[in-house]
Amino acid sequence: MAEHGARDLVLASRRGAAAPGSADLVAELAAAGATVRFETCDVTDPAALDALFARLTAENPLTAVVHTAGALDDGVLTELTADRLPAVLRPKADAAWHLHERAAALDLSAFVLFSSAAATLGTPAQANYAAANAFLDALAARRRAAGLPGTATAWGLWADATGLTRHLDAADVTRAGRRRIVPMAAAEGLALFDAATRTGEAVTLTARLDLSAPAAGPVPALLRDLVAAPAGPAAARPVSDAAALVARITALPAPERGPALLDVVRGQAADVLGHRGTDAVAPDRGFKELGFDSLTAVELRNRLGAATGLRLPTTLVFDHPNPAALADHLLRALLPGESEEATADRIIAELARVDSALGALPADGADRARVAAHLRDLAARWDTQETGGEPERAALDGVTADELFDLIDRGIS
Repeated sequence: MAEHGARDLVLASRRGAAAPGSADLVAELAAAGATVRFETCDVTDPAALDALFARLTAENPLTAVVHTAGALDDGVLTELTADRLPAVLRPKADAAWHLHERAAALDLSAFVLFSSAAATLGTPAQANYAAANAFLDALAARRRAAGLPGTATAWGLWADATGLTRHLDAADVTRAGRRRIVPMAAAEGLALFDAATRTGEAVTLTARLDLSAPAAGPVPALLRDLVAAPAGPAAARPVSDAAALVARITALPAPERGPALLDVVRGQAADVLGHRGTDAVAPDRGFKELGFDSLTAVELRNRLGAATGLRLPTTLVFDHPNPAALADHLLRALLPGESEEATADRIIAELARVDSALGALPADGADRARVAAHLRDLAARWDTQETGGEPERAALDGVTADELFDLIDRGIS
């Protein structure tokens, strides 16, 4: 208000004065010298909006419109069925178009649409939200082309929780940071709003971006020319991460390749989930149990694809039960010519690690008994596979008739 001279405000929403925080907002704006009036109106309803405009224009001229509504229904693209689109598109696209139609004949000083960086930079799992905001950007451009005021502010991430972001946790904020979008304080956001309305541009990206060197993480395609290039001659022709990883894995002795690639999988998984280290990502723990959902599964797929250079399916994470199985799959894909002997070497190396771990168990106790029972079961099942029959039958295959009768005579069956 101090910047733009607004003194008479009408705030329209579906809940009107019943919206949370409305009383505090009225008091804050009144202290700044403004009069505030709440109107209960679903702006996506053309008839309700007609009635609101009729009331407003009959009392005082409407001089500016600021549209701030939005809704989310995040999910990966393959999960965005038709019934998940309207709830996101309606408050953005439908409401903005209705406002545009009714305000087209008015002498407005500003027509501001709250858009999102999702439509400009792309954010994971927000294809529907990106489409809705892309409509706002196009509408602002259309108004400008027609000689009407129109500004779309493509917001990034606010540090203060809002209706759209209060569900985000630390891992979500970290993921946004990897897209080079970092939280901004309210004062910074207000300053960006003022700057955007003065640029004369239809669309302005109003977000705080991390444009530091690439070491901070992968750079979205649209920001690559803005990110500072690393210094030094080595930066001129960098070796791709995928080529470096393949070279490193290939140079290792065969028994060490699987564990090395498993470390990569666990490290990337821990990073996606927001863990500080890999301890929370047990090799034999299921991905769903670790906390992966469709969004984080796709992010891990993307990271492993970039790390290995492999073309991986979107279902990669859920096609394999745990990090160990996934690492083994990636190793076979990276080194398809590796011999069965090398596979046996890896298994023998793993058995050696198990043997070493067994030595740490106490000489007696329930844990040792449980492990012993598991090992006996594993050995029996392996013996079954080798002989093609039941373990007990395989054990008797080499027994002579005299030995068998001797067993019967001793009462052993």
